[in-house]
Amino acid sequence: MTSTDEDLDHLLERAMAGDEKAYAGFLGAVAPLVRAVARRKLAGGAASDVEDVVQETLLAVHLKRHTWRPSEPVRPWLYAIARYKIVDAYRRRGRRVHVDIEDFAETLAQPQEDTVSGGEVARALGTLSPGQRVVVQSITLDGLSIGETARQLNMKETAVRVALHRGLAAIAARFGQKS
Repeated sequence: MTSTDEDLDHLLERAMAGDEKAYAGFLGAVAPLVRAVARRKLAGGAASDVEDVVQETLLAVHLKRHTWRPSEPVRPWLYAIARYKIVDAYRRRGRRVHVDIEDFAETLAQPQEDTVSGGEVARALGTLSPGQRVVVQSITLDGLSIGETARQLNMKETAVRVALHRGLAAIAARFGQKS
């Protein structure tokens, strides 16, 4: 169902007045619009990225609906919110490209049994300062991101990156990088 600007404006006006059916109709009408914008802007991205943007945009619309001015059309306001959510998706994704590993499973080498023992890992971590140790463990062993680690440790992301880099460099220097 294609909604005109006037339809969207009217639905949101009624929704702001407390009409739950109008609000459901508004969200149902704008979801495909946001999805189309997200597909165009996230070309080559995973379908889950597109749906994440749609859901985040709808949530932001819900939380920020009081900022819409009834004297102005809904679409520019809606697209501005979607644009910010798309930028957030790009930031989260970074320069990574997501490829389904199942497409390449047959061509990948079999896993090597040349793994590091828990004792060796503990010994390597033991050579680091406490700050470096907790950062290296959080990111490399626990699998947290830079941002998650920064929040967990109440640090700035740049400080986490520096501690990670210095910690890994210290381990490489201490135990020798064999090539």
